[in-house]
This record gives sequence, C-alpha cells and structure tokens, in this order.
Amino acid sequence: MKLHATLILSVLLVAACGGGSDGNHSAINASAPPPPPPPDPTFVDNAPIPDVPAFVDNIATNQRGDARFAALNTNAGVRLVSRFLDIWSPLTEIVDAGVSAPAVGSFPAIVPSTWTGLPNDGTPGGTVLNAAVHNANIQFAIGETTNRTQAQADAAYFDDRRGKGFSVTDGMGPLTDAWRAAAQQTTTITSIPANATTVLFNDTGNNIGVGGTANPTFGHVVDLLSAMGNNASTEPGKRFYKYARPYRWSSNVIVDPTLVPAESADPTTDGGYISGHEAEAMRDALTMAYCLPERGTEMISRGLELGENRILAGMHSPLDVMAGRMFAIAATVANLNNPANATLKTEAFQQAHTALEAATNTKPAAFFALAHSGTLATDRFADFATNKANDIRRMTFGFTQIESTNAPPTVPKGAEVLLETRFPYLSADQRRVVIKTTEFPSGFPVMDDAEGYGRIDTFAAFNGYGQFNGSVVVSMDATQGGFSANDMWRNDISGSGKLTLSGTGALQLTGNNSYSGGTQITGATLQADSATAFGTGDVFVGAGTAIMSASSPVKVGGKFTVLPGATLAMEVDGSGGGQLNVGGQLTLAGSTLHVKFANGFAPKAGDTIQLITGGVGNQQFSTVTVDGVNASAVYSNGTVSIHINS
Repeated sequence: MKLHATLILSVLLVAACGGGSDGNHSAINASAPPPPPPPDPTFVDNAPIPDVPAFVDNIATNQRGDARFAALNTNAGVRLVSRFLDIWSPLTEIVDAGVSAPAVGSFPAIVPSTWTGLPNDGTPGGTVLNAAVHNANIQFAIGETTNRTQAQADAAYFDDRRGKGFSVTDGMGPLTDAWRAAAQQTTTITSIPANATTVLFNDTGNNIGVGGTANPTFGHVVDLLSAMGNNASTEPGKRFYKYARPYRWSSNVIVDPTLVPAESADPTTDGGYISGHEAEAMRDALTMAYCLPERGTEMISRGLELGENRILAGMHSPLDVMAGRMFAIAATVANLNNPANATLKTEAFQQAHTALEAATNTKPAAFFALAHSGTLATDRFADFATNKANDIRRMTFGFTQIESTNAPPTVPKGAEVLLETRFPYLSADQRRVVIKTTEFPSGFPVMDDAEGYGRIDTFAAFNGYGQFNGSVVVSMDATQGGFSANDMWRNDISGSGKLTLSGTGALQLTGNNSYSGGTQITGATLQADSATAFGTGDVFVGAGTAIMSASSPVKVGGKFTVLPGATLAMEVDGSGGGQLNVGGQLTLAGSTLHVKFANGFAPKAGDTIQLITGGVGNQQFSTVTVDGVNASAVYSNGTVSIHINS
C-alpha cells in the first residue's frame, strides 16, 4: 500500500550537528537543494581502426586453390595468423620478380616451398624459432591426450566426424531440437560404431541444414551460415606454415583410437596450423550467436569447446586451435560486413526468432527466459561462471606471455558487426568500445596480430563493457523489444568513466564493478545485481528507477540521490539482500520508495527491517509502497527502515 509522507507513522531521529569526525551523524536540511549529478567526463572513448591492411577488405585474397601464392604479401588469411612466425619459420622461397600475384600491403614476397618430410625424420617443414613455446605447445597436447576421459574421447570423436554446423547446435540448449528441426539439419553420425578404430566414417548429413526456398521458415538462416564460408578456407594457411600435427611431433600424443582412421597418410597436405575444424565451428557458432544472441555466450562457449576437443582428439595443438579461432572471427566479420549479405543477415535474424518462437509457442518477451530454462542436467552451458572460466582458459590454453603485457588494445575494422544484434541500443562506435574494453591482454603467442583479432574475447564482449572510460551514455527503448527492453551486463567493469542511462528499458549490472566516475539515471531502470554494481562513485537517480536486488547490501561509496518523480526499488530478502549502504550524502526528498520481499521472505507484524544504512541526511521519501503489508517508514539520520504494522 502507498503511504504518503504526511501520513506516515514514522520515527524521525535527528542528531545534532557537532564537531565529531563521524559524518554519518550530521543532519542535512530537508529543504536544501540536492547535490548535482556526477560530472560528465570531457571525452567519449573510441576504438580507431588500425592503420594496416584490413582483413575485411581483403578476404577475397584467401583462395583455397591458390597454392603457389598463399603468401604473406598476397593472402590475407596467411597474414592474419603470421605471429606464428615468431615461433616457427616454414620453408619458403623468394618469388621471382616477374610473377604476377595480387600483393596486399608491404609484406615479404615469400611463398611456401615443398614440404617433403616429417618432424621426426630430420626433414620438417621449417625451423623452430622459440623452442620454449613450441615444446609447451606439444606438451599440452601430450597432457590432454594422456589424461582425457572416455567422455572427452567420445565428444572428440563426434566433433571430428560430424558436420561442424550440426555439432555446435547443441550449444542452443533448450532450443537445440527446435533449431535443428527448423533448419532441417541431419547427421549420420549418431553413435560411435564398434569398428570405428579401423573404419573411417564420414558424415553424409547436411551439416547446417536446408536453405533457400526449399525451407521457407528457416532458409535465410541456413543461407547466412553458408555465406559465412565464402573465402574462409584454412588450406592456404596450412600450406604456407607447414606445421605438423602434434602426433607427428611426438609419439606421446595419443590420438583417440576411434580417430586413427582419420589420420592422413600424407603429412605434406595435412598441416596442423591452422585448425580448420575450429575455424569452421567457431564461424558457425558466431553466426548462430548473431542470429540468436539470446544464446550468444553459450554458442561461443560451444565453439571454443569444439576447439579444445580437437586437442583432446590428438589432432591439433593449442596454437593450431587459437589461430583457428582468430581466423573464424575474421571470416565472420568480413562476411557479415559484405554488402551482398546486408539484407540476408537482417532476414536471418528475424526468421530465427519468428520460427523458434512459433516452434516453442513462446511470446517474444518470454523468449530469453526460455532460452535459459535448462539446467546442467539438460544444458551443459547453463552455468555462466563455468562458461566464463572455460573461456579464459581456452583463450590461451595456459601459455605464458612472451612479449609486452600492456600493449593497447586494437579493434579490427568492421568487428563491431559481431555485436549489432546483441546490443541494438548501442551505436557502432560503442560496440567497438565494448570489444576494446573486453579484449584479452597482450603478449601471448600468435595472438598479437596487427589488427587485433587474436585478442578479441567474443565471450566477454557479448557480456557488455569491460571498462568505462570517459562518458558512456546509453539509451534503451523498451518498445523495440528484445535486448533494447531488457539486458544484463555481466562483466567486471573498471575504469574512471561515468555511466548515464536513459530511455525506457531496463539494464542489470551483475559484475564486481570498480568504475569510479559515477552513475546517473535520467530514465529507464538500472538494477544492481551485485554489491558493487555501481562502482565506487556517486549515484544520481534523476528520473526512472534504481533497483537494489543483490544478495548482499549494495555499496555506494559516494553520494546517493533520488530526485522527485524517480523511484528507488528494493527487493529485500531478510538477509541483507536488496539493502543499500551509502558512504556519502543521502538525498531522498520527493522520491518514491517501493519495497517488495524476495526469495520467500515473509516478515511478521511488529518487525522492523533496515533498508538503507550509512547515509548522511534526514530527508524522506514522499511516497512509500511495501508490497503485501501495511508498513511505516522509519528514518534516523541517513538510516531508513520499515516497520511492519500488519
């Protein structure tokens, strides 16, 4: 019920101003003007395009059949993963002056020479330049294949023999069956045959499904997945780098017995660097995440998992897989930016939602909840913390940094396209900054390419900003639905910048945040789902709503201000959850307090429940609503409680 301030039967205890050092006991004049909002920083963060030849502009140079000219100066795919040349120098030869090959940038005019041998017979395909990294690379494969479980071996078999597009769709969790049915996906690898150790079984299913007019409800989605494979072959890279698969480097790498029939008899056409399976799988996963961003982080997790399964299979080394991930991101960025796919990608996004909402009989507003309705028993990607830990581990597979650890992040040209369906309410420049502020640190082997693809952490980027630098102004429009109506940023946000939220949507902050520039709500709803959601600065609610829903009291280190017409909502669980602790001035005059009880908490008549502590001031709410009970507000020098009357 609503209790107006003039009618509230409350207790108002005001301590006299004194010379003591405890400012929390200093009274503030209720008629004094409220403090100003946190100052706006003087700049807006950006992520300039690197001044190097862009993969997005040159993907067409990566041609599968171009064996002779798969070179640094002619092939964007080869160049993308060329930091491997710090670790390994492949056999090469100088191109004749008269050769007509399409050069891209000022790179050495070298092409691969013939690779005729194996690492252990004295004629490898090149020279190891960094023995420590190379040895760690092979040793990791030894450890993974020596210690793998049977479940891991089985997963490695399926990810090797199945079509990659079919394999990764189980990352859709509760939507897997609906996706596969809509796409009309099929596979013939449904179990591991008893004779798999001696017979090679190939998947004769349709991998990504049926596209075009033959599939009117999902054909655009399948067509987009198909388009992402344009100019996306890893063969030129394999030919150029001539780096053997791990089992050829060491007999201690144990290929999964069911995959021994898949070993190529000719190592000269079977290079390990880069992983084609990971490149294709991650490309499919990213495209599915684009079409259905509600399962974006889970699909990215699935793509990364397939890469690790290639190591567990004994077929690839970590560096092979890391480069495959880089190549997948680059190919996806380039093809999503291709003007020829502009209409198709919009149609695919719309079709994926229309078809799956219909197939699951789900309204758009409930679709996100359905996409995350699985448990660990039915969806192995149901736990965010596990997915996050696996992402961090799989980004580097335990390699230590070998170069500068604090090089500034770089964001490739066009990379923001990866996030345009995930953050429709952000501008393209803001999406670039999201990628920039979530990039992995520098210095890891092969990851420091000139454009920045190696350091892109797509999992982290799908979870919002990693830093607030300068002024971050976000406007959400709930009428647009989807993430524009409700979103959650789950990263730990640092930086000295300020967040300003406006509009009509709702945004949740769940991370262990430390940004210091303050938080201002000029509309919309900002929900604190962690004790440090608001960072360390002031919080100013000029309009809209601030919700306290963390499992422990939300901490505001500076001033906390709620102006007339704005609302402070508190979801109180009786154990500290939903409460607020303010370190500075508390200003509430003219605003609304809305309290509801969460997690089964049911206070009884006569109970007094503390809501706000630590604030300096005695100003009161103009309206107080406590769901389900008759209650009175109790004020005492910055402390606010409610007393349950009945």
